[in-house]
Amino acid sequence: MCILLIAYRSHPRYELIVAANRDEFYARPTAAAAFWRDDPDILAGRDLEHGGTWLGVDRRGRFAALTNVRNAAASPRVRSRGLLVSEYLSGDDGALAYQQALVPSKLHYDGFNLLTADGSKLCWGSNHIAEPQVLAPGVYGLSNHLLETPWPKVTRLKAAFGDLPLDSEAECVTSLFQVLRDDARPHDHELPDTGLGLAWERLLSSIFIVGEHYGTRCSSVVLIDRGGAVRFVERRYAEGGACTGESRFEFESVG
Repeated sequence: MCILLIAYRSHPRYELIVAANRDEFYARPTAAAAFWRDDPDILAGRDLEHGGTWLGVDRRGRFAALTNVRNAAASPRVRSRGLLVSEYLSGDDGALAYQQALVPSKLHYDGFNLLTADGSKLCWGSNHIAEPQVLAPGVYGLSNHLLETPWPKVTRLKAAFGDLPLDSEAECVTSLFQVLRDDARPHDHELPDTGLGLAWERLLSSIFIVGEHYGTRCSSVVLIDRGGAVRFVERRYAEGGACTGESRFEFESVG
């Protein structure tokens, strides 16, 4: 996952509104969002290289999502970051307890941000901060640095969200996908310097990315209302930004 907006307890109907893009190499094998055969309580896409995921929910209405912390000089670590999401969703720990239990082992992973929600708390953790944080109600943006780092794409996504019509579920889903498709790039002087070089910084600077070998592979919208109803919609993309499919799921959480 490379950019994510999460609105937590800031809408009269929804406990959680999530809009996110996953950016990845087109050649990396990936399964579309579905309830997993080997763990049917998890609804998520799946990284077929390491078995984890970048964003998902479970039957109890718990949510988790991951972004990488970009560092071109970093050495690869032991475990796949996608397992942080799948292991939370397959376990029984609360959002904060899970993040706290990760602290002794978080350096086993490349740089990450992890969001976990359990209906009681929304928490953010990272191996670039000492302890996980419980987040207050509000609207948060996250890309490949720390939570709320004002990279242009994060600022643009949050600003667009503030202007969206969100009165009905249909409006909410449609407008969030439109914002997630924004491929405008900022000026060079606004770009972060994460050690990748100017060409890559330009490519990665838009909300929706279209590159020759790398780009936005899917967009996800998750709505969890205050009664526990979950709506999960995923749109998938190939080279050139062509949409290759959409999956929709609706269920009542049992948590």
